[in-house]
Amino acid sequence: MTSLTGTGTLVRLILRRDRVLMPIWMLCMALLPLGLASGTASLYPTDAGRQGYIDSLAASPMLLLFYGQKPAEPSLGALIFWRSATGIVIMGLIGLLVVIRHTRVEEEAGRRELLGSAVVGRHAALTAAVLTVSGASLVVGVLVALGMISQQTPASGAFAMGFAWAFAGILYAGVGALAAQLTTGAGTARGIAGAVLGLDFLLRGVGDVSGGGLTWLAWATPLSWVYKVHAYTDDRWWLFALCAAVAVVLAYAALRLSARRDLGAGLLPPRLGPATASASLSSPFGLAWRLHRGSLLGWTIGLGVVGGVLFGGVAKTASSLLEGNGQLTEIMERIGGKSVASDIFVGGSLGIGAIAVAAYGISAALRMRTEEAALRSEPVLSAGVGRLRWAAGHLTFALLGPTLVMAATGLFAGLVYGASTGEIGRQVPRVIGAALVQMPAVWLLTGLTVAAYGLLPRLSPAVGWVALSLCVLLGQVGAALQLDQLVLDVSPFTHIPHLPGPAAVPATPLLVLTALAAALTAAGLAALRNRDIPVT
Repeated sequence: MTSLTGTGTLVRLILRRDRVLMPIWMLCMALLPLGLASGTASLYPTDAGRQGYIDSLAASPMLLLFYGQKPAEPSLGALIFWRSATGIVIMGLIGLLVVIRHTRVEEEAGRRELLGSAVVGRHAALTAAVLTVSGASLVVGVLVALGMISQQTPASGAFAMGFAWAFAGILYAGVGALAAQLTTGAGTARGIAGAVLGLDFLLRGVGDVSGGGLTWLAWATPLSWVYKVHAYTDDRWWLFALCAAVAVVLAYAALRLSARRDLGAGLLPPRLGPATASASLSSPFGLAWRLHRGSLLGWTIGLGVVGGVLFGGVAKTASSLLEGNGQLTEIMERIGGKSVASDIFVGGSLGIGAIAVAAYGISAALRMRTEEAALRSEPVLSAGVGRLRWAAGHLTFALLGPTLVMAATGLFAGLVYGASTGEIGRQVPRVIGAALVQMPAVWLLTGLTVAAYGLLPRLSPAVGWVALSLCVLLGQVGAALQLDQLVLDVSPFTHIPHLPGPAAVPATPLLVLTALAAALTAAGLAALRNRDIPVT
């Protein structure tokens, strides 16, 4: 028996457990650049049109922060690699989250100790997690490449783009594996790995935007190297060797650190808490606040502040992007409504932000399932706390938390947009209203997750994330592919009134969506009152 004994078996176990979620995120990531390429090819069929589009986007420092340096040539492939560069960050985020899920989360729940009692080597679980994520990332890369080839782009550039996406997932799978060795809590491990990804992104962005003496920052991190592949223009294949070397070093370091700690422990000593609980933990709501406050703060800062500033900052340049391009204007109108170009852009951006906020609402609702599966809900319920009262604490953050995030997004977008136009007093309430009008669709997805948790608790994660994935595909890829409106209407976000704009807001779709969300939530709570707890 060696330290890697049982690795293959654990890989199959991970694939078995993630047989629903893994294909979903792989398919979504593979289809996003394909949908963007298909829509862009019809909107900008000539090099001159694409060059004008690139120049308009590159005029905004905030977009350069997200996309990196503009491509040296206006080919379709180069434009798509540049425009979809945020997919690289998403791949990195998925990589670190999945590795932590199958390493530190397993230790925290006690399942890793159970597996360790069988014929399983000490490093088998960590190796299996890294190998599985790396393999899934490579499959996504190949699918991205094949999708780009189907759009008549050169194969060499297509595979350079695909491998860039793949290595983003592989590199930050190593970061996640390393973070999982440092702390006893999965949440803290996610925070450490996410902070590393965020810092890498910020350094790369500052280097690309500032120029001058800070240009070296654009090469300072592994994430920068993935951006610097410059698919379809330079095709720097040698950077993949450098990325692979760093990924191996990260995985090896994680294995070495794993050998130096006890199972269930972390290398960083845990912070000791007080001997007695504070008064704020004497109620189910206080406990829910303690569990949800980190996520709420992260989402408020990440999307509410950063996203709001980005949406508001780019809105002023929207008119130059839409000017003279009827097809692009039509697509944006399907997302953001019929209004002036800047209002269309703000409305469309807030619609995309609302889909992201729905992910927060779903994850907050699923915290009830996490607490139940980890057997932490039973002690609370045995202390004279009713099930509905316990669930109400979590639902407060699942329903009102996304509302707060969207309000912050609208506030900062309105402030930045209003400052650029000199109409802060007029734009702030308009943009906040456009943000909050999205909430019935967000509540509907949260309510669907709550209903699944009450009725089918084991399938509730799959139900929530599959529904969100469908909304992403219909809202982003569907609009670009100009699918029939009946197909797009499957997504609740399609029925949200388009704001900001001069037209009156129709109340009927908002009331219907809110009523459906309330009915689904009530059905889930009614089922929770009458079923066994826990369902493991």
